Amino acid sequence: MPTIELPPNAALTSTSSKRATSIRGLSASIFLPASPSALLVRMVVAAFLIRMVVVALGFRTLPDPTQNFGGFGWEMAWVARSIATGHGFGSPFWPLTGPTALVPPGFPYLLAAIFRIFGLYSLHSAFAILSLDSLFSALTCVPIYFLAKDSINTRIARYAGWAWVIYPFSVYYSTVVWEWALTALLFTTCLAILLRLHTVESRAAWAGFGLLYGLTALVNPAVLSVLPFLFALTLWKRRRAGLPWFGRAVLTTVTVLAVLTPWVVRSSRTMHTFVPIRDNYWLEFYAGNTGDSFESNVAWAHPASSDAEMQSYQRMGETAYFAQKHRLAADFVSHHKLWFAAATVRRAFRYWTGFWSLNRRYLHKEPLDIPNSFYCTAVTIFMRRGTRRLWRHRRSIALPFVTLIAIFPITYYLSHSSMDYRQPIEPVIVILAVVGIFGVFASRPAPSEPLL
Repeated sequence: MPTIELPPNAALTSTSSKRATSIRGLSASIFLPASPSALLVRMVVAAFLIRMVVVALGFRTLPDPTQNFGGFGWEMAWVARSIATGHGFGSPFWPLTGPTALVPPGFPYLLAAIFRIFGLYSLHSAFAILSLDSLFSALTCVPIYFLAKDSINTRIARYAGWAWVIYPFSVYYSTVVWEWALTALLFTTCLAILLRLHTVESRAAWAGFGLLYGLTALVNPAVLSVLPFLFALTLWKRRRAGLPWFGRAVLTTVTVLAVLTPWVVRSSRTMHTFVPIRDNYWLEFYAGNTGDSFESNVAWAHPASSDAEMQSYQRMGETAYFAQKHRLAADFVSHHKLWFAAATVRRAFRYWTGFWSLNRRYLHKEPLDIPNSFYCTAVTIFMRRGTRRLWRHRRSIALPFVTLIAIFPITYYLSHSSMDYRQPIEPVIVILAVVGIFGVFASRPAPSEPLL
């Protein structure tokens, strides 16, 4: 029987090929399982585990009394302390100062419940709230997947979901005590629902969307700035398709207002002036428009970080104090229009690049600002590329994304900006950046191939 001689290294090549094939198969089974539900479970679990590693490394630093336990969430936690200790929704700074409308109610009540269960500013409370924030962030993979799948395709949905799992901003801000992770989860869920809503006939679904959006606004009222525009696009699609739209528009609007009105009434009665959920905007506007451009948000203008401002806040009361900041800010802007215009452009640039200043004193205070600027700018470049690709692909798909990233940041352009204030729209930024990196299609479609 003749023997068959293998070429040199044939056995080694065959073994390597089998190993590579098995590795690719294992990778595909982990990251691209056949079942969408299995894929989403793996995304959420992976995201949660990554965030919990960061939590385990850092949660012990939160119960630090040196800054009045500011690491627990500053104003959010001080209000939560007031609630948990039986003083009601108030005292947004360290001294007990009575009722407030400075922050929205959603997150402080959640944090107050944790304080009641695990102890005020305790190590157990630190671990509990950071774990919960990490879970919120991990669960955001789900609406990201459906938002990308329904608007673009399944391929981009998978990539965007896995990108969120390891995205540095999503990991970092899920391990900070604030409402960012919860807002991102709720708001992205609203966007995923809104994308489908124009095809839904059920009135209960339209009311349910209004309920969810109202609850999201009670966590972060900034999301209300884009609702009229995004909802108008949904209604326009229904009207264009010849479907009834007016009754559903009224139903959703009434539901949103029904959710918000009790809190607006409470705050307005308590503060003796009309309060649209929270009343601190003019303080934030003033802090960014004082003529001091050392930082985008100067510390000396806030009661939380300035003894002089804290004394003024206590002496005048919240309503009068914020009214004074409104007058001061309006007067400054009216006399320094060019400064305000230049500062607005500068804040917009910071929002998308992370860059503020090359001042040595500033960089000494913020040593990670320059590295963060390079990373943030790269993300923005890919996001802009993805937006352009999506716009060329199909404008009706791109329009909600373009509307969101064009309108949502305006409030922060006018007051002060930082990476914090991107977090509600960060999931959309990730989706667009993924499109910018990978394109809408795996390869360019043939001319006869229908677009999505």
